Amino acid sequence: MNENLEKIIANFINVDEVKSVSALGEGFINDTFVVKTKSSDTPNYILQRKNKSIFTNIPAMMENINKVTSHLKKKISEYGGNPLRETLTLIPAASGSFYFLDDAGEYYTMCIFIENTVTHQKADSPELAYKGAKGLGKFQKLLADFKEPLTDILPGFHNMKFRFNQWDITLQNDPLGRCKSVKEEIRFIENYRTEMLDFWKLVEDGTIPTRVTHNDTKISNFLFDKNDNVECVIDLDTVLNSTCLNDFGDAIRSYANTGLEDDTNLDNVSMDKNIFEAYKAGYLSETQSFLTDIECKYLDFSAKYITFEQVLRFLMDYINGDTYYKIKYPEHNLVRTRAQKKLFETMIF
Repeated sequence: MNENLEKIIANFINVDEVKSVSALGEGFINDTFVVKTKSSDTPNYILQRKNKSIFTNIPAMMENINKVTSHLKKKISEYGGNPLRETLTLIPAASGSFYFLDDAGEYYTMCIFIENTVTHQKADSPELAYKGAKGLGKFQKLLADFKEPLTDILPGFHNMKFRFNQWDITLQNDPLGRCKSVKEEIRFIENYRTEMLDFWKLVEDGTIPTRVTHNDTKISNFLFDKNDNVECVIDLDTVLNSTCLNDFGDAIRSYANTGLEDDTNLDNVSMDKNIFEAYKAGYLSETQSFLTDIECKYLDFSAKYITFEQVLRFLMDYINGDTYYKIKYPEHNLVRTRAQKKLFETMIF
């Protein structure tokens, strides 16, 4: 085992119990490791190095996760579920905090690895979309009575007023002179400015209520059992107080796209109506008991709102010189912009 990893792991568990440590996934944001233990009586663990350039207040982030998972464990126990499998279990470091800060200033966290689960990268059937949506709906339902404040660790996230303020500065500066080549895309953004800001006003003034939201609801952030029912919602780094419509809209943007987020062939890109309808039905089967009339009214629109936001952010990053999103080639953010714009235009409700 790597000497540095051994030192880090020793801050969470007895390192003598460790059998092996191996990398998990591609690590686009966090570096993730599976820590396997020697005894069958001891659980395996997930160790993560959190990306401090994206998450600038990791102690607050971990406190948010602790608050949410503690609430979930209580609710899961009340209905006779298994809180060790149906939500994340954080492992405290020797300091008592849910993170360890190493000598290099890197933050590490640990939780119990949930065995015998399946992950999916794509919802390839309406049935799977329905079950994924039930998982999100159940997550939100269990947190519907959560009243504790959460730290806003991602200021401006899904806030259209904030995004348009950034947008106006970007257009004014135009650091690489790219605006002249994307006039059509700029017109598209401006055409929807009022509609998108009007929606956000309803969130700001409380007409649309604020709840606990996951904020990254792609299907790979859900663990499924062997029957493809959601067992656990994972990757809670972005959990915040916002409108739950963001979670629904973000899920539709990823679940129902017939193409890729950065598809170079726009003929591939559209919203799969069967996936959309199945996801909506699964979501409402769990959430109708607490959603307000105004939330139900704007449920479909939320898919357009989140997709529009992504068009704006990709285009803004392209104009700014690709300073936020990682790109694989010079036009990558513009390709993403056009693919998400096409997806938006096929969302006819």
